[in-house]
Amino acid sequence: MADNNKKNILTEFKEFISRGNVLDMAVGVIVGGAFTSIVNSLVADIFTPLIGIVIGGIDFASLSFKIPDTVIDGKVITQGAELTYGNFIQSVITFLLTALCVFLLVKTINSFRRKKEEPAPEPEPAPEPEPSAEELLLREIRDLLKEQNRTSGRDNNRTGNNGQNRRNNNDKNNRKDVSVTK
Repeated sequence: MADNNKKNILTEFKEFISRGNVLDMAVGVIVGGAFTSIVNSLVADIFTPLIGIVIGGIDFASLSFKIPDTVIDGKVITQGAELTYGNFIQSVITFLLTALCVFLLVKTINSFRRKKEEPAPEPEPAPEPEPSAEELLLREIRDLLKEQNRTSGRDNNRTGNNGQNRRNNNDKNNRKDVSVTK
């Protein structure tokens, strides 16, 4: 049973290691470590001295404040301390410059990715085909019917009651004709 358990653990571990995500993460950590040394060197060896020159040659790491010893009756009660606030300022500047370097690097890489991902321009749509003779004839009929409806609408409006009198007269005449023929 212990043999089966060992095989299962080894099999699971093999599957875990061979997953793409784990390998990608390992590569990321290794490259990240190498990149960290590059960025730290860029910040410490190039940017920080330039900033020191711009602000008057101040070396931040040397800035400190000394708290004197506490002496009572010639005896040292507490040892003084040195607050190296310059190291803190240096660390803040290093952090900001490192963040700026990483931001610029990521922005540059993203711009290259966007250029790769830009789709090819879409082809212009094909021109609309010429209408067939049948379509032209149907359009002409449609336009004639519209014109006819417009003119008959004007006639109905002139009578004031939309041609109602004319219809009533036609109905009366038709009834008379029907009665005569019987």
